[in-house]
Amino acid sequence: MKISARAELALSMIIFGTIGIFRRYIPLSSSMLACVRGLIGSLFLLAFMAFKKRRPDAAAIRKNAPLTVLSGVMIGVNWILLFEAYRYTSVAVATLCYYMQPVFVILASPFVMKEKLTVKKLACTAAALFGMVLVSGVLSESGAGDIRGVIFGLLAAVLYASVIMLNKFIKGIDAIDRTLVQMASAGLVLIPYILATEGLPSFDIGAFGLVMTLIAGIVHTGIAYVLYFGSMESIPVQTIAIMSYLDPVVALLLSVFLLREPFGIAQLAGALMILGAGYLAERQQD
Repeated sequence: MKISARAELALSMIIFGTIGIFRRYIPLSSSMLACVRGLIGSLFLLAFMAFKKRRPDAAAIRKNAPLTVLSGVMIGVNWILLFEAYRYTSVAVATLCYYMQPVFVILASPFVMKEKLTVKKLACTAAALFGMVLVSGVLSESGAGDIRGVIFGLLAAVLYASVIMLNKFIKGIDAIDRTLVQMASAGLVLIPYILATEGLPSFDIGAFGLVMTLIAGIVHTGIAYVLYFGSMESIPVQTIAIMSYLDPVVALLLSVFLLREPFGIAQLAGALMILGAGYLAERQQD
C-alpha cells in the first residue's frame, strides 16, 4: 500500500534524526564516512532512477554543473564537520548546533539574497543565539561536553546554510538530479583529501561496523533523500518547514533516553528557543 506524502516526509525526517546514533558505532574517520556516504548514496539514487526507468537530465546537469558540484563539495565538508561534532559532544547538542542554520541564513540573506532584515528576524536570531549559549553548557560548571563538538556543529550549520543559499541559484534541474550530482561530488572530492591526509584507507571495521556504514549510506542518505524529495511536490512549504523539526526532536529524544547522554533543564530551555526561533524564522522567509 502506498504511503501518503506526509508519511514519507515524516519518515525521512525520523531517519535523518537517527544518524547521530549510528555514527557512534561506525569506526571510520569523519572524512572517510562522509566519502562513503556520498558514494553509496549516489549509487543508490542511480539504482532508484533505473528502477523508475528514468535517466538523469544530462543537459540540465551540464548547465548547472559548476554550482551543483560546488554545493556538493560543500555538503561533503559539511558532513565531515557534523560527524566530528557527534564525536566530541552529545548527539542532542551536536544536532541542535546544526539546527542553527536558519539563523545563519537570516544573517546572510541581506548580503546574498538582498532580503530585508526585519525586527522579527533579528528577534529570532537573538533568541536562537541565547538558546545556543544554554545548549552549549558554557554557563554551567559541567558543560555539555567538549566545546570542540559545539564548534564543529556550528561550522556545519554555517556550511549547510551556505548550501541552502547556493541552491537558490541552481535553476531548471530536478531535485533528484541535483542531489545525485551533489552526493557524487561530495564523495569523489574527498578521495584525494583522504589519500593525502590518511593514506590508503583500511576497511577492516568488522561485520557490525560494515552494516552500520551501509545503513548510513543506503538508509540515511539514499532512501531518506528519495522519501524527502518524493514527498515535497504535494506538500505545502509551511508543512515541510514544520515537519522538518522532527529531525532534531528525534535526535534529542534518542540522545537522552537511548544513549543516556546528559541534558539538563537549561539545555532543554535552550533547545526550545533554538527550534522555536528556527521555525518562526522559516515562516518569515515563506
